[in-house]
Amino acid sequence: MDFNLLCHYYEAAGGPFHNLSALSIEEANSILSELRENGRGFASKRSEDYMQIRRQLEKQARMMFVEQGGNPRTLYPHYMTLGQCHWLLEWYEEGRELQIHIDDFDLSTISFTYGDLFPTMRVEDRKPYRKKVYTRDAIQQAVEQFGWPQQWNAHGQYGSERYIEVQIWDDRFIERYRNKWINTEHADIHDIEGRTMA
Repeated sequence: MDFNLLCHYYEAAGGPFHNLSALSIEEANSILSELRENGRGFASKRSEDYMQIRRQLEKQARMMFVEQGGNPRTLYPHYMTLGQCHWLLEWYEEGRELQIHIDDFDLSTISFTYGDLFPTMRVEDRKPYRKKVYTRDAIQQAVEQFGWPQQWNAHGQYGSERYIEVQIWDDRFIERYRNKWINTEHADIHDIEGRTMA
């Protein structure tokens, strides 16, 4: 596993870095309702109050990040993983993986949780990484202590933490990759900064 590799998983037809948090609650819920009706992908399994909970957790994570010296430039994050997590491709009908080197981002705008933000903040099992948001240096120390969840819990049999989540609190760098996808007429991206994997 690579501490310098950030990965984003997305639906091929829609392109990278779509974000429900960028929409109003009404718009986001409308999209989720359609996904539930069609039974399409992992998002179709989300609860009716998913967006309300998500907004609350994102606000909490942002506050915790600021307390640690972070400099978020947005009210909500875009999501990636630290290191690869191939099974996330299964969330989508035609999943893609975009890889970006961590140095492409301003580290003061990146936070981490040991596991997905939802269980990290909500599960009550007294594991030492619950309800914590990490900086880059701190997450490296956490991985050295607890290991990579992608390795020790690849199938989820030991709990909800199956990857390290990265929260990107800056649209400037995200838009670079989003625009690249648009400007290449929705083609796959195959370069050193980002590449898709089947």
